[in-house]
Amino acid sequence: MTTDDFNRIAHTVPKLPGVYRFIHADGTILYVGKAKNLLNRLTSYFGERRDREMKTRVLVKMAHHIEFTIVNSEQDALLLECAMIKAHLPRYNVMLKDGKSYPYVCIKEEAFPRVFLTRRVIKDGSLYFGPYTSVHQVQLVFDLIKRLFPLRTCALDLSADKIAAAKYKVCLEYHIKNCKGPCVGLESPEVYTGRVAQIKNILKGRLTTVRQYLKDEMAAAVDKLDFEYAQLCKENLTLIEDYQGKSTIVNPAIGDVDVFAIQADEKFACINYLKVRDGAVVHTFTLEWTKNIESDDQTLLEQAVVYLRERFDSAVKQIFVTLACTAPADDVEMVVPKIGDKAKLVQLADQNARYHLLQLRKQAATRTGKQTPAERVLRTIQADLQMDVLPVHIECFDNSNFHGSFPVSACVVFRNAKPAKSDYRHYNVKTVEGPNDFATMEEVVYRRYKRLLDEDKSLPQLVIIDGGKGQLSAAMKSIDTLGLRHRMTVVGIAKQLEEIFFPDDPVPLYIDKKSESLKVIQHARNEAHRFGITFHRQQRSKHFTHTELTDIAGIGEKTANALLAEFGSVAQVKILGLTEMSRVVGPSAAQKVFDYFQKNDTAPSLTDQKSTDGQE
Repeated sequence: MTTDDFNRIAHTVPKLPGVYRFIHADGTILYVGKAKNLLNRLTSYFGERRDREMKTRVLVKMAHHIEFTIVNSEQDALLLECAMIKAHLPRYNVMLKDGKSYPYVCIKEEAFPRVFLTRRVIKDGSLYFGPYTSVHQVQLVFDLIKRLFPLRTCALDLSADKIAAAKYKVCLEYHIKNCKGPCVGLESPEVYTGRVAQIKNILKGRLTTVRQYLKDEMAAAVDKLDFEYAQLCKENLTLIEDYQGKSTIVNPAIGDVDVFAIQADEKFACINYLKVRDGAVVHTFTLEWTKNIESDDQTLLEQAVVYLRERFDSAVKQIFVTLACTAPADDVEMVVPKIGDKAKLVQLADQNARYHLLQLRKQAATRTGKQTPAERVLRTIQADLQMDVLPVHIECFDNSNFHGSFPVSACVVFRNAKPAKSDYRHYNVKTVEGPNDFATMEEVVYRRYKRLLDEDKSLPQLVIIDGGKGQLSAAMKSIDTLGLRHRMTVVGIAKQLEEIFFPDDPVPLYIDKKSESLKVIQHARNEAHRFGITFHRQQRSKHFTHTELTDIAGIGEKTANALLAEFGSVAQVKILGLTEMSRVVGPSAAQKVFDYFQKNDTAPSLTDQKSTDGQE
């Protein structure tokens, strides 16, 4: 599979968590991987990265196409990946082939049930909760259970007749208060069973009863002035509130089932199939059909159930579906789950079918040429600059100064290849003295993206630096400091030959002068220059039209402008009397101006002359 092959389907890949599979031309699964963001992860396999391992390059070359399954969370992706690797043993997967499993919490089916951690699921009537992707997390929960509800840890047969015959003695666990001594009849089965029920509530995520229990215990401890136990209850309550329940990707109680979901519109139908064995999703497949005019969803689903069960050699006796339909055989039960983990499996299949239908619509729109001019331009930029993503958000920087004085910088923003003027920003340079264009670029780029990160705003896909290698290197210092090098593409454009420079690449890129992508880059560069020079002129104009009158305490621009408009210059104001000034600005302001010039008997500066045309 080539980069061009992937680019043709990249716009249909979601930015959602899921599991992806590289498939050989003969249908064999070469590799199974998980991703928090499917588009970003799959994009990383393609492009011109030179640090890619040889194994990865061979994998991509051997793959005929890619399939993926979206899930609800990164944790679910981890569990689904584990189940698929163990079921298919892909050639290029190294991890998870050793038979290791994630831990479960087992409540043993026996008198005075034990509760313990295990990696083996044995069908002996015991109750299993899990699997848990974090061993640390499940250990914290297990420790919490032991602190809240002390239970036995021994494997003794605590039948009623043996306890009555006094066959056992209490052990060390009883003396250190980790067990209540059911082996010698010190705890009744009813009390013990009640505490096991509370443990089930914790593991099922039904924490309201447990929270209330802890609150009651904490209140009772406070009344008894037992503050140490009250603090322990408070800490346990916090731990329970932070605890997250198990994943629904795997549930041993579900057993072996097939799951089908259908999503259809007037043209297409997508049926997603989940193959569940021992409660684990071991295979997924989405069937895509073009609908006939007379086809309805129920008929299509019935046909798909028969076809997919034959194709994947499934003979399970229970099928979960999204809508009621006829069973493929008399001994097969069709179920439409409404609540619980079974319903969540059906929702997962339905979510995948819905997304694949959306993919078909996008692909159909692309084939029929329904592409906007903006999309065409952005895809041209993406291809010319060899970008991994579409540059919907572009930013361009330019600096401006006058022999090192009044240094300013401008950042212009383009969205969908058009200026977004409300997002333009200009900057007064704070840390640079003198004509240092490189240091100015480093400061402004840092300020811009530090703020975007602090405010949790989206970053641009493409950043353009007006200048050559020096300005680009200065900008990259700030981008590397912020850890953003691999999160956006940064290029510099040199004015003389319209060369495009990439970081750490001495050879420039020359884009066709008639290319739409170069025109957009030039437009952004010119817009940044215009916006920056306009702001620079405003700053210079403010400086050269400064008047000594505003240096007087209590005199603002409005009062100063009124005096200058009436009398022409500061020199004229200086020789006025109180009466004449009071007539224009009032007695209070006139007294302040009069007192200032009486105290500071100095000649006004040349810049105090009234500006007549606003020019330098």
